[in-house]
Amino acid sequence: MTHDTAPQQHSDIGDVNQRFYDGLWADTRLVHPERFNTWSLVSSLAESHTRRLEVGPGMRPRLPIAGTHFVDISPPALAALESAGGITHTAPISALPYADQSFDLVCALDIVEHVEDDEAALAELSRVAAPGARVLLSTPLHPEYWTPFDDIVGHYRRYEPAKLTQLLERHHLQIEQSAIFGMKPKSSRLNDLGMWFLQRHRPVAMKVYNRFLMPLGLRLQKPLELTPGMVATDGVEEVFLVCRRAS
Repeated sequence: MTHDTAPQQHSDIGDVNQRFYDGLWADTRLVHPERFNTWSLVSSLAESHTRRLEVGPGMRPRLPIAGTHFVDISPPALAALESAGGITHTAPISALPYADQSFDLVCALDIVEHVEDDEAALAELSRVAAPGARVLLSTPLHPEYWTPFDDIVGHYRRYEPAKLTQLLERHHLQIEQSAIFGMKPKSSRLNDLGMWFLQRHRPVAMKVYNRFLMPLGLRLQKPLELTPGMVATDGVEEVFLVCRRAS
């Protein structure tokens, strides 16, 4: 079985992810879900989906924190989420510490592209989701859009849209709605400057991102424009998906 991996990959993608996100979360504060453009959707779903799980949120959870289960591998993020009323567990996405069909709402944004075995990751998300549960996902698209940024942040792949749909269907996840997603700046010069600093002055770059660029990005977010099924993906770098776990 083939996956949409980039031509060159890190020898140990797990170590790359651990180092990058431990550094990122160590010098930042928890950003509450109400500040993201996903909140209108998430808050309406949360009213009728009380058994909730979010995987790999770091310091930027999208589900309501109080009463939600959170799984991550970052101690700083888990400590912050627990202090805010979350129920936390340390575990990888490929081994979630829950019984089958435990949740009505599952969220894993910007996660599956970071793990080598995406089949195992999606199998676990599907396993813990009850029939009819909503599963929220996001991931980057188009392998030909690969840049050094993908290497730096620990991406293992970008997906071809058709193959992503097939992957989800294999794990009983049906796309109900989708939207163009992501907070990456459109300016190629700004992206190139950010990558230069990340490669050569990572602590400074992360501090600038956490304290200045992230707050600016939150203020400049556009509303999440959901469409039925898979959004037209030509020229789209990242997609947000609302899936339903099939019965």
